[in-house]
Amino acid sequence: MVEIKVEYEGELHSRAIHGPSQAVLQTDAPVDNQGRGEAFSPTDLLAASLGTCMLTVMGILAKRQGWSLEGARAQVRKHMVESPERRVGRLEVELSFPVGIPESARPLLLRAADTCPVKQSLHSAIEIEVQDHWDA
Repeated sequence: MVEIKVEYEGELHSRAIHGPSQAVLQTDAPVDNQGRGEAFSPTDLLAASLGTCMLTVMGILAKRQGWSLEGARAQVRKHMVESPERRVGRLEVELSFPVGIPESARPLLLRAADTCPVKQSLHSAIEIEVQDHWDA
């Protein structure tokens, strides 16, 4: 169990403190929802969580297998829908991998990304599309 303390600071800004590390992050509402867009929005963090989780679980596998995954990237595009309620409707993830990943490793890495805890926790109403680019 991990505890995260969140405090509303006013003006649609919140501050979250990660219990184990005391790392701090700020959020702001997006410009299209009455905010100033001065920080990640809560739904931006959802999208970032998906990308970082995919890279992390692939990194765990790569480390175990002795593959170098340094330089791998995830670009996540978040699409909101307004009806019936405002929510994330679609996440597009582009995974780019560095040169030198063995051909035999590729399906294993993609499987790891597909089974990352964040992706497995997202509701099926969110459409998630993943594309992969090798030797990028």
